[in-house]
Amino acid sequence: MKLLLLEDNQILSETLEHFLQREGYEVDVALTMEEAEDLTFENKYDLYLLDINLPEGSGLELLEALRHAEDYTPTIFITALTDMSSIAEGFKLGAIDYIKKPFDPEELLIRLKAKFKNDILYCQDVEFDQEAQVLRKDGEIIDIGNVQYKIFTKLLQECGTVVTKEVLFEALGHTSDTALRVAITKIKQRLSVDIKNIRGKGYIIEKI
Repeated sequence: MKLLLLEDNQILSETLEHFLQREGYEVDVALTMEEAEDLTFENKYDLYLLDINLPEGSGLELLEALRHAEDYTPTIFITALTDMSSIAEGFKLGAIDYIKKPFDPEELLIRLKAKFKNDILYCQDVEFDQEAQVLRKDGEIIDIGNVQYKIFTKLLQECGTVVTKEVLFEALGHTSDTALRVAITKIKQRLSVDIKNIRGKGYIIEKI
């Protein structure tokens, strides 16, 4: 996994960077919101770790700006605050967890492993539990038709890669460009996800 860590405390940021790298994570570190913004424009990440309380503002402000830019990268925020309104705001903006300072890096690792088990796939604000065969949007289970489910989960499993129409026809159960387009449209409307048509090739859910 590739992570972006925004933490203005250099000692803590270096400690977390080295610890997570030893655990096999790729980590980019930003000490300021500006550095973090630049890194999000230049790279794609699997997770953001954002400190809330920063000298020049709040990690919540950065997360809000990213969401407005349709960046739905899963986010865990770091806070020394006990203000429940700030914590609630983080979840409202789409954060998946928070961790309170001071904390043991092992605790962060446990949370990462719990949130990103191999059987959980994320797409914007939709998650797919492969083991339970359940789709959730904003934490609530979403029920879609069987054909749409097969098509969407196939696209999700191949996130970032074009899935050919021939493969999606298998999920559809028959060869029909029109039926496939209709199914994709229904998925986009039901789940509010961005699925792109690559003309002459197939469809893709791009990594954000």
